[in-house]
Formats: sequence, structure tokens, C-alpha cells
Amino acid sequence: MAVNGVNGSAYDDEDIDYSDIQEKYQVEYDDGLENILIVDGVPVIDQSKLERLLQKISKDFSKKGLRITPDQITVPFDQAKGKSKGFLFMEFKTPDDASRTLATMNGHPFDAKHTFYINRLTDFDRYIDMDESYLEPEPEEYKPKEHLRAWLADPQGRDQYATYRGDEVEIHWQGKPSQCEVAYSKPNWTDLYVSWSPMGTYFATLHRQGIRLWGGPSWEPQQRFAHPLVKLIDFSPNEQYMVTWSFDSINVREGAEQGPQYFSPEDEGNNIAVWDIKTGNLLRTFPSVHPEGDEQKKQMQWPALKWSPDDKYVARVTPGQQISVYELPGMGLQGKKSIKIEGVVDFEWRPLGDKDREDVEKANKPTANGVAPKAKKVFENMLAFWTPEVDNEQPARVTLMNFPSRETLRQKNLFSVSECKLYWQNQGDFLCVKVDRHTKTKKSTFCNLEIFRVREKDFPVEVVELKDTVTDFSWEPKGERFALVSSSDPNVGNPGPGITIKTDVSFYQHERSKGNFKVLRTLSARTSNTVRWSPRGRHVVLATVGSSSKSELEFWDLDFAVDEAKRDTAPWGSGIQLLGSADHYAVTDAEWDPSGRYLATSASAWRHTLENGYAIWDFRGQELQKHILDRFKQFLWRPRPPTLLSKEQQKTVRRTLKEFSRQFDEEDAAEESNVSAELIAQRKRLVDEWNARGKGKEHEAHEEAKEEIEVWIDEVIEQIEEVVVE
Repeated sequence: MAVNGVNGSAYDDEDIDYSDIQEKYQVEYDDGLENILIVDGVPVIDQSKLERLLQKISKDFSKKGLRITPDQITVPFDQAKGKSKGFLFMEFKTPDDASRTLATMNGHPFDAKHTFYINRLTDFDRYIDMDESYLEPEPEEYKPKEHLRAWLADPQGRDQYATYRGDEVEIHWQGKPSQCEVAYSKPNWTDLYVSWSPMGTYFATLHRQGIRLWGGPSWEPQQRFAHPLVKLIDFSPNEQYMVTWSFDSINVREGAEQGPQYFSPEDEGNNIAVWDIKTGNLLRTFPSVHPEGDEQKKQMQWPALKWSPDDKYVARVTPGQQISVYELPGMGLQGKKSIKIEGVVDFEWRPLGDKDREDVEKANKPTANGVAPKAKKVFENMLAFWTPEVDNEQPARVTLMNFPSRETLRQKNLFSVSECKLYWQNQGDFLCVKVDRHTKTKKSTFCNLEIFRVREKDFPVEVVELKDTVTDFSWEPKGERFALVSSSDPNVGNPGPGITIKTDVSFYQHERSKGNFKVLRTLSARTSNTVRWSPRGRHVVLATVGSSSKSELEFWDLDFAVDEAKRDTAPWGSGIQLLGSADHYAVTDAEWDPSGRYLATSASAWRHTLENGYAIWDFRGQELQKHILDRFKQFLWRPRPPTLLSKEQQKTVRRTLKEFSRQFDEEDAAEESNVSAELIAQRKRLVDEWNARGKGKEHEAHEEAKEEIEVWIDEVIEQIEEVVVE
């Protein structure tokens, strides 16, 4: 086409060179097929079920944090048969999205009969032309991993503890004076606080980005969990899973990483996350649930999810409605329905005791011919929960239920109930329900203890009536005793600053012959508000925690001078003995080490700024070390896993303890001699310094005596008298 130019001449636009503009704005097309996957193992369907299948696939992939929509999926059909061919194509926006999907979903169980097997479209040519001749692979160099429980092999049998002060976290060894040392330290190791896993395998640190787990002798990172602004953490009893919570709701920003270890758009708005510790994968998220009632009492319960002792289930309560139990690791609702309980307030799982573990081991132990014996009864977990009164029509109720059969084992009706608290003994032998009751006028309250004897037929209940308010209750570990702190002070509910509440501390023991619980001894007119049992039982510490005016510690032995073999026949309460008293000003925490040899007390800067630091005592109340540290925040003993010794082996150790005691006595004597030698050496150094200083002064005086003194003396040699005549 000819066009008139400025000068009136004509020209053809085909003669104009547009190559520079085309090169600048040219759209490049990706001819590669790296973003296309082939998914095999898909159910064979007809055309009518196609939409439903695509929706189900999209939902399954989104649960793993992978974004795939039905319009990105192509399902080939056999037109002659009118059925799909059992595979499909997925086209992603980028090859990276395809790679992430391949790594996450290959081998995914779609349903009971179908499993997805995924390959790249570009790999098919390679598989078709693959050389089938066998080539022996080169062996990879073996790189041993650090043992996460290596600290248990310490030759001195020492325990560890962690301290958090300022910006620095330290791991310490605790033992005899010469054995106490810092095992590891790291500045800025955490942004919030630190935590041990229940058996001490992992050390958790909290950061703005999420959680990091550390372990091994070198304290290398073991796993990470991306939960921004996380505030709370809770491990499952067997360290397989973990729950995290953040005050801020989950928000998945545009372009955020996707995959099984990250949040997906489906998780937005939730606060609670459940994780698999080994893989680091996110299992499920939940919103926070606040209890109904007074606005001032609307605080979220923590832990928000509660684990069964075998890590098979995790459950949460929806106050007033239901208990929902989820199976792990799939996190599907067990039985596809919750346990509907009108008015339910709280629940607790029954702990797994040593007897339960022995029964499970016997049931699963194969016989000589390799066949497992038939168990008398399949072990089930147990739940205890309570519901409040409904006006005057329905009493409050405590229920024991087997799970997963959901069989109700025992119910107990309660009247005039203000509040209930459930306390399981750690072996699962007893359940104590602390019931706060009110009088008819509702002007005053009192307390009853409803104690279920779980291992006896029909679950009999023993009632312990108390006149005062119980402020603290705790079972003796692996024992049949409990301690409680009670008070009749009218200010017990609201003490106020500078007010010291007078309390009574009582010890009770199970009287086997009669089946009831009887008072061993009551300690009156105390200020103690906290009871801490040794993990081994027998020893107990009474502490006044959180007070600015009182900070007393009392160390008690409940079997003092009582032979273990004669414990059941000894006079009632005859073994209770005060071992020692101590004081730690402004103490905020008191915890025993796992062995029961040491007690640590600390004053945290999170509570106040008065003489922050920590102290370590032996079980008799003798102070071993004390550290006053500004900006001191946290002290945590490292837990230990259950012993691997059988009951028979433990009994053998106790019987032959005297044989080993000689070795221990020699080590103690050597330790004392080392301490004495160090003290003598220090004294000798001081004496030598004093003598050296004295000799120096003497030498200086001697040198001063040797100085030459020049004296002028006038002497008259001759005297002549002359007479002068004028």
C-alpha cells in the first residue's frame, strides 16, 4: 500500500525494518513439557463422575499445600467403552510446582483401592529407551549420625539443665562439684523461650518464623516448623508429634512457599497447628476455642489439644458440646464423628502405667512357635470428663469412658458443684476429682475429693470431705499417697499485695485393708502454697512461690528410717520427717531433676526484677550452688526417657546396691579429698603470698638499714688567744 509522504512522494510500508521493535516485545513461548505430570492409579469412571473426581483430587492436593484446579487436569477417555483410562495429565504453571507435587504426592493413597503414582511427561521417552543392562551402583560413603540421646551415656551419670539469661542460652552438666560445667552455650538462640521434649530428645527454640528443634552432642538443628509468631508449643508423650499456637491467625501471602511443610490457603484464619516431628510435615490446623461464660474468664485452655499416652489419638473439647478425637497421623475424626456430650467442660486421658505396658508386651509377645497368644482383653485408652449442673434438673457428672469403643465404664453424680478439676495419678491407678462445692446460700465454698480406684472392679469411689478451700493438689509419682494445700483464709481467692495466706499441708495415704484414704499428717499454720514431689516419690518439697514477703522451702521425707520391705506395716505416719529448711528470696519456680537428687529453685525476670537467678539444692535441703544473675529468665531440667530395665532387673539393682555403694563411697571420698586438696592448696597459696610479702618487707627494711649516712662534725684542733692593743 502506497502512502503519500511529507514531500508528496509515495513509499511502501514493507520496506520499513521493524526487527528492533519485534525483538524488544517478542513473546517467548515455553516449548518444554517439564510442567506436565502423568498421574497413574486413578479410578476408572464414566463421564458422569468426572466432575466429582476432579473436585476430590483438587481437595486432596490442597490439603498438602498444592494448588491444582480442575481446569488444569485432563482425563483421557476410551470412547468405545465410555470409561476413563485410569490415568490423567496435570499441567502446572511452572516446572517448580510440578516438581513439588511429584515429591509430595507420589505414592499418595487416594482411597482404599487406589494409589497415585506420578511421573513427568518428559521422562517417558527416557524410560522407553532405557538401557536394561545392570550396572552395580557405587556404594555411598557412610556418614554416621549423632545419637540424639548420647547424653544418657555420660560416665558420671549426670543430668543436664538449660538456662536462659538475657540473650544467651546455656546447657549445663549437673553432678558433683568438680563435674559441674557448661556443655554448650549460644547467644541469640531463641527469640521467646526454650523447651525440652518430654523425654529430653529435642531442644526447642521459638523464633518469629517458627520452631527449631536441636539435638545430639553437637546441638545441630534437627527439624524446623514454619509457624510465624508462634507463642506456645506442646509435644506428644512419645515425641512423635507437636502442637503450636500463635495469637495471630494464619495468613498465606501471595507467592508463599507451598508444600507439605507449609500452610496452604485452606489453613487461613486458624491459630493451632499439628505437626509430624520426623518429617516436619503439617498434619492439620484448627481455630482457637474459648470457653463460654463470663468475659473475664474467656481464656484459651492450654494445651488446646490433649494427647493419648500412646500417641494414637489427639483430642480437643468444644465447651458445652462435644469432644472430638482425631487419629494420628492422618488427623481424621475417629469414627467420623465426635463424642456429643451436652455441657462438657473438660476432659483428661488416663496415663499409661507400668502395668499397662507389661500387659501390652505380654499380649504381643510371640510364643515359642512364633504365634502371639490371645490377649484376654484388647487394651483401650480411657477418657475422664465432667459436665456441670443444669439448673436444678440435672446434677453435675463425672464419667469414665473407654476409647475407641466409647463404652461408658462409670458415672458419678455430684451436687452443688461450682467447679471440678481432674487429677490422674501418673500410673493410672487413681483419678482424683477435686470438687469445689457451694452452700445453699452460695455465700461460701468448700471442697470434696472424689477418688476413683480405677484398677478395682466397678471402679469404686472414695470421698474425702474437707472443710477448707484446696489451693494445690498432687499425687506421689508411682505411689499411693497425695498431698494437698488448703486454707480457710477469706483472702485465699484474692490475696492482694503484701498479704500472706496461712495454709495447712496434709499428706494422705491409701489404706489397702479398708480401701480408703487416711490422713498421714497435717502441717498447720504454714505459708506454703506449692507441693513438689520428687520424681522417685518419697521426698517432697513445700515451697512458698510467688510471694514478695515469704520464700520458705521445707524438705520432707515420708519414709524416713522406714525399711522399704516394712513400709506397709510401719505405724501410720511414723516415717514423716523434716530433713531441712531453706530460703530463696522471691522464688518463682521449683523443680526436681529427673533423678530426684537435686531441686532447682529460680527467680525469673519474667515475674519480677528482685534478685533474679537460680539455686540448686540436694534432697536434704543443703544449698549446693547459687547464682544471682540479672535478666535471668528460665531454668529447665532435661527430662529422661523411661528406664529400659525390667522390674526384675531393677529389683536386682536394689538388692545389690550395697555392693555398688563401696564404689560410690570411694568416688565421694575422692571427690571430698579433691575438694580438700584444692582448699589446702588455696590456703597454701595464700600463706605463701603472705610469707613472700613479709619477706619483701623485711628485705626492704634491711636495705634501708644499709644506707650510708653522711654526718658533719666540727672538731677544734687548736685555740690561740691574742691581745689586741689599740
